[in-house]
Amino acid sequence: MAGPARQGGLIVDAVLPALDEERSLPPVLEALRHKVRRAIVVDNGSRDRTAEVARRSGAEVVVEPRRGYGAACLAGIARLAADPPDVVAFLDADGSDDPDELPSLLGPIARGEADLVLGSRTLGPREPGSLSLQQRAGNALATGLIAHLFKHRYSDLGPFRAIVFEKMRDLGMRDRGYGWTVEMQVRALRSGLRVVEVPVRYRRRTAGRSKVSRTLRGTVGAGATILWTIARHAIF
Repeated sequence: MAGPARQGGLIVDAVLPALDEERSLPPVLEALRHKVRRAIVVDNGSRDRTAEVARRSGAEVVVEPRRGYGAACLAGIARLAADPPDVVAFLDADGSDDPDELPSLLGPIARGEADLVLGSRTLGPREPGSLSLQQRAGNALATGLIAHLFKHRYSDLGPFRAIVFEKMRDLGMRDRGYGWTVEMQVRALRSGLRVVEVPVRYRRRTAGRSKVSRTLRGTVGAGATILWTIARHAIF
């Protein structure tokens, strides 16, 4: 998949955290072909053939055995550091994010209007069952807390996003778990980045295991981490 692919004059690479997603990866990577220079699939401890399938589909594979969504994203960023793109896009490997929406995310950056563009699942069309009741409730609570503490109203904490690579490195991202997405959004506000949200389609996951479990225990744990991340950045 490596090549001089550009979007709006930008060199764009993609990072896809992956956990047991051998079935969903091929169509996702095929949809990214010619949209990005490199697709970095971060195998986050898969027990299936995720890494093998990713390589066969033309992606670069990084192995990060330490579980955690943030850990996988940080490993992908580290791989890009030697030959950085203008923009890095993050999306899930399970088929829920639609790679065909990537140009919509890159547009505001290419026009010089934004440093970080977030794909909003709540503003765009969603397949039935793609967002659980727990996810919607947690999303509303977290974005409401950000609005109260930081005076900025986000509509979503979705994983599909694009950010100017140098701006992202300046954020000093650290979270290795569930707090990754919200940490980026809060740090972006504190750093004065220009943030734009665009509506994106959101689909039911094709395969693989959710990074944030839909069990009550997993939902509560992820929710607590996200809320603490928001509060911590407001206090310190």
